[in-house]
Amino acid sequence: MVLTANADNASSGRKKSMSSDEIQKDQPIADTVVGHWVNHGAPQFTRPYLRLARVDRPIGTWLLLWPCWWSIAMATSRDQVPDIWLLALFAIGAFLMRAAGCTFNDIVDKEFDAKVERTRLRPLPSGQITVFQAWIFLLGLVALSFLILLTFNPLAVVVGLASLPLIVIYPFMKRVTYWPQLFLGLTFNWGAMLGWAAVSGEVPVAALLLFTGGILWTLGYDTIYAHQDKEDDALIGVKSTALKFGKSTKSWLFAFYGGAVLLIGLSGVLAGMGIGFQIGLLVLALHFIWQIRRVDIENSASCLGIFRSNALAGWLLFIGATLDRWI
Repeated sequence: MVLTANADNASSGRKKSMSSDEIQKDQPIADTVVGHWVNHGAPQFTRPYLRLARVDRPIGTWLLLWPCWWSIAMATSRDQVPDIWLLALFAIGAFLMRAAGCTFNDIVDKEFDAKVERTRLRPLPSGQITVFQAWIFLLGLVALSFLILLTFNPLAVVVGLASLPLIVIYPFMKRVTYWPQLFLGLTFNWGAMLGWAAVSGEVPVAALLLFTGGILWTLGYDTIYAHQDKEDDALIGVKSTALKFGKSTKSWLFAFYGGAVLLIGLSGVLAGMGIGFQIGLLVLALHFIWQIRRVDIENSASCLGIFRSNALAGWLLFIGATLDRWI
């Protein structure tokens, strides 16, 4: 009886150990939104896929969406508001393509992510799903995104498809250059041209200036974000602007954000934007100054918080542009 009891206890111990391991893997990832429903309310089997798609970290969807919405608002005719249906389609498309991009990025970076404290619990490096499952998930996201793209005019479809090479090469850039944030900017701000094309059937110089200004904006906020991982990145040989700039980061942030405001402002001039847009841009510039003064590049929590504040930054310009067209 003693032997049987001991065997039962050993078996129970193994089950508890396995359960603890599973619980550990199911812990929220480092930069997830606190209390997000994915980590508490979503069915257990869906959580790895929702985390792979970054549903628990919505800031990336906003950052991909804002250049689209800005350009839609700026390309809208006077005395009108942006087309609500078009805004909705771009919102769904941004969510799907951000999810697809993150899934591909995690497939490519599986080995790197396992070595970084902030990313080691992601679904692929932690073994919650397989690479094959991730590929199937990715193909489904891309297919849905393509169906949305086909609802736009022919030029917009071409512009949208032209972004695919950037999506593919971006995850590899941190292996070869200290400027992966530049390639992220090219990818994340492509919507500035796509949105304009979807509204007007053309990509004017104003759209190109908005696109370029958005790239500088991305260089700023993603440099802040990259400071969270700079120690791990240096150890495993991954490059970033955070490592390149080091303690001079704030000077570079002034240059990036200042250039972004200038180019977005010039875009507004060419698009015939008025006082509402100018007020929105002014408040955006003040927000950028606040970011630079507030951020502590040696504190991961500070970097994450300032990075996330760029969702608000997007609203400032969009509301200004929308009111300017409507009133």
